[in-house]
Amino acid sequence: MAFMTSLVALSIDAMLPALTQIGSALGSSGAHEDHLIVSLFFLGLALGQLYYGPMSDAKGRRSAILSGLVIFAIGTLICIFAESMTTMLVGRVVQAFGVSGPRIASIALIRDQYAGEAMAKVMSFIMMVFILVPMIAPVFGQAILIWFSWHHIFTSFLLIGSALGLWFFMRQPETLLSENRIPFSWPTLWQSCRFILTHREVMGFTVAMGCVFGAFLAYLSASQTLFQDIYQTGELFPLYFAILAFSIGFASFLNGHLVMRLGMHKLSRWALIGVISCALILLGQALYFDGLPPLWSFVSTLFFTFFFVGILFGNLNSMAMEPLGKLAGIGAAIIGSLSSSFSVPIAILISSFIETSVMPIAIGFGVFGGLALVSVSLAETRER
Repeated sequence: MAFMTSLVALSIDAMLPALTQIGSALGSSGAHEDHLIVSLFFLGLALGQLYYGPMSDAKGRRSAILSGLVIFAIGTLICIFAESMTTMLVGRVVQAFGVSGPRIASIALIRDQYAGEAMAKVMSFIMMVFILVPMIAPVFGQAILIWFSWHHIFTSFLLIGSALGLWFFMRQPETLLSENRIPFSWPTLWQSCRFILTHREVMGFTVAMGCVFGAFLAYLSASQTLFQDIYQTGELFPLYFAILAFSIGFASFLNGHLVMRLGMHKLSRWALIGVISCALILLGQALYFDGLPPLWSFVSTLFFTFFFVGILFGNLNSMAMEPLGKLAGIGAAIIGSLSSSFSVPIAILISSFIETSVMPIAIGFGVFGGLALVSVSLAETRER
């Protein structure tokens, strides 16, 4: 289950060192189109979550996971044999749609089997692996590029996904009994969507989550451009990426201890103010150094920015889920889909300006961090 949930992070982060090579090989029009290889992956996730959430409740966990891995494999093959950027981007959307099945259904499967402290123990192990994967995935991708071509990064995805599917098929029985399944119906889905879309608190926190993640996704999709093209870090790019990924992982770990003492509302507000403050500091650095502050200064500022982002990820999602009650299952799928749908155009907008300066990153976190703070304030006002 740890590898299942981490397959999403691997499919994104292992690609980062290869974006320029893929763009050159497939006739990309520039860095902004290379960034779509990452950004559009989240579009597929948004669509997939909306499909696999209800499917795992209606057809069972095994069906959702195994069918998702098959679709993931089909998308991977499309990417391997792609001869144009359009085909590559289609393959990435198909990949993401498929991998959302294991991502959603594996957590539901654990919930079926464990509760209380036992579930917390399993989830702690899963989160440990989930935090480690973004740190080592770019190193993994860079190592493949040293010995092979970028095609073999996708080949590794195919092998890992196939091995996981075989392991799961042989070892894991179905955990959702037939009598506990919820048949899918369009009226039920529409009622759930209407309730969430018209619920001010849920939408306020969901929009805030989309704004924050959109700014972060802009960095993620442009990270190879930032470190290898702009800062010329070469093969040290995975090291800098791992340092910043550690910041998010450490914040997520620390949040588990702080949230019980301070509450997720107060923590989220402080974290948003922290993101905006760091963005203003980075903007000041960019203006002073003509768009390109020293590498140590850029990485240090982003480290603190991502620490606050790590605090926000879990808390905003929990606050959006809090009013949903019995709609938790379908609600999680809809909220995940909506927040991803908000974040993708934001990321595409910001990353399209990233060419020779880090200023778009600073402006992105500042503007959309501010919008997230306004959205949270409106939701909390309604809540009170």
